[in-house]
Order: sequence, then C-alpha cells, then structure tokens
Amino acid sequence: MAILRLEELESLIADPNLWNDPEKAQKYLREKNRLEAQINEVKRINTGLNDQIGLIEMAESEGEDSLINEAIAHLKIIEKEAGKLQLLSLLSGEADGNDAYLEINAGAGGTESCDWASMLLRMYTRWAEQHGYKVSLLDETEGDGAGIGHQAYGWLKHESGVHRLVRISPFDSAARRHTSFASVSVSPVVNENIDIEVLDKDLRVDTYRSSGAGGQHVNKTDSAVRLTHIPTGIAVACQNERSQHQNRAQAMDMLKARLYELELQKREAANSAHYDSKTEIGWGHQIRSYVLQPYQMIKDLRTGVERTDSQVVLDGDLDDYLHASLALKLGGKTEKIEDIS
Repeated sequence: MAILRLEELESLIADPNLWNDPEKAQKYLREKNRLEAQINEVKRINTGLNDQIGLIEMAESEGEDSLINEAIAHLKIIEKEAGKLQLLSLLSGEADGNDAYLEINAGAGGTESCDWASMLLRMYTRWAEQHGYKVSLLDETEGDGAGIGHQAYGWLKHESGVHRLVRISPFDSAARRHTSFASVSVSPVVNENIDIEVLDKDLRVDTYRSSGAGGQHVNKTDSAVRLTHIPTGIAVACQNERSQHQNRAQAMDMLKARLYELELQKREAANSAHYDSKTEIGWGHQIRSYVLQPYQMIKDLRTGVERTDSQVVLDGDLDDYLHASLALKLGGKTEKIEDIS
C-alpha cells in the first residue's frame, strides 16, 4: 500500500465503493487507526510538555521548589516517551511496515551450532510473542520463516548478520568452552503493490518429502518445495503446507521477499560488511556476541549496547538492541538507549 496521509485515508474510507473490496478496505482502516494513534500520542506528549512548563513557571513565581522538582520528574518521563516516538518515526522505509521472513542458519560445528540456531529461533519467537505478533514456522531445514506483524521488518531488519555464542557446551562430556555461530537473515514480506518478476528459466525447483509434523501425509508425498534463483543463488524452502502447490506458492513469496530485500540493500547503499555477514558464518563477521561463560555478556558490536542479564535477552527482551540500531540513523548516543526501553 502506498504511503497515504490521514486525510487521504479518511476520504478513501468514506467512499462506499471501497467496501466492495473488504480486504483493501480493512487495510486502509488499519492504517488510518495506526496514524490516528500516533498523532494522538504526539498531541498527548505536546500537551504534557506545555502543562509541565506552565507548572514550572507558576512554581518559580511562587517559590515552590517542590512543584518544580515534581514537574522536572514528569518532563524526564515525557522525554523518554518522545524518544520512543522518535524511533518509531524512523520506521518509514519502503518496506518497514511489512511483515517479515526471518531465516536462521547454523554455522559449522554440528550439533552445537544447530542448538545455537534453535536458541536464536526461540529468542526471536519470544520477542514476537511479547509484542503481539503472530509467528508461523515455514521450514525447519533450510530456514525458519516468520510473518510476524505490522512493522516487523522495520524493527528486525538490522538483525541480519552472524550471531556468536560462547558457552560451556551441554554436549561436551569434558565441559569445555565452545564457540558457535549462526546467521540471521531478515526479508520483508512482499505485498501486492510490490512487483517482483521471477522468470521460470531462472528457477530450479526441487521437491522432497516433508520432515516435520503432519502424520502419514508427510511420509507418502513429495510435498516440500525448494526454489533456487539461479542468477543470485538465493534458495528458499517450505514444507509447512500439506500440498506441493501451497508450499510452492509460499516458497515463491519467500523468494520474492529475498530478492526485494537484495534490491532494498542496493538502493539503501548497504555497506559491504552487511553482504559479507551473509557469505561466511564465522569469525570476523559477527554483529553480536552472546557470552555465557566464563562471564555473562551480550554485546552488539555495531552499537556497543551490552547487557549482563543474558537469560532475559535470550527470552526475547531485544528492544535495547533494536532501539540502538534505529538510533544510529539519528546519530544519537547509544548509551541513552536504556532510557527508552
């Protein structure tokens, strides 16, 4: 959906003919409600700011220091709320409002790295659930996909890269420390207003038997589908649906999302390190380190945000890191991120 002003949305919704297409009408209505909520929040903050300034002026004239201190405390709260709105204003990219596909791939290391990939899947799933998003697992071998709600891509797009884990391996009988790597890739779900052409001659289609839940059906039919885009080498797979046709359609949507993300990266002049992070899952490419032994520290290597409550982060409390990534676009100080979490 093209970016529309509130007045334009109100005019469209008032047109009785719009409701001949209920799906489009609901999209316009949701966007109208979202814009109204943001505008009302700005008005609320502006009113609160003016009220506290007026209280300070009155208290100064009457020499009421306690009232001044009370007003300053309220102004600090308003500052934090304004900071959150400022971050939300950055979610205005071409695809920031879209749902997202999130793909996690284990690096070298066998069971240890696969376990780390499953931990990351759990972390992002918890984050999504805590923010009221819906999560759908599309494939559990090639990648883990999730369409998780409004502005999901805008929040998660900076999570793409290599994530490094240091811990005492539960799979090592000698209780030695292991380092594992897994890569995360985030792509926007492509809606009907984004035209991505994929030619049949550029596709390799492989079918195979699903390995997930589904009873006898998955053991008898080659319903799972893997699509490989030959010019770019991008491969996607889906085995979530019962029929090969449905899985192919879902895989095609995922492929278009990956191709669209590639185009967005080019248009937004993504730096070479971002591309490198997708080519090698290992040392020198990580964006965040999760150290569980011999000390507790999860540090983002781009923003400098670090926390020692590692289990809380792994349970989905990622907002400090997501806010910091957005704040970099403002050129702000990342040490202030804790104040707007």
